[in-house]
Amino acid sequence: MKARVFVTLKPGVLDPQGKAIHHALEGLGFGGVQEVRAGKLIELELADGTSDDEIADMCRKLLANTVIENFKIERMATA
Repeated sequence: MKARVFVTLKPGVLDPQGKAIHHALEGLGFGGVQEVRAGKLIELELADGTSDDEIADMCRKLLANTVIENFKIERMATA
């Protein structure tokens, strides 16, 4: 089984990486971008039967800093 975990900064938390990307995009002539927030994507290959609660526990304990970050779990269909 595969799952994706999307980790993003909570609203109101400063995002220096997002600011740098925004500045670089403006420098390349992309003036229509109003804001950039950077995050991370973590792909997990898990044993069948791994529950959403177990994945969320992984996120809370290691994959996301829940003081400043949110996470979203997405299960992926396997072929």
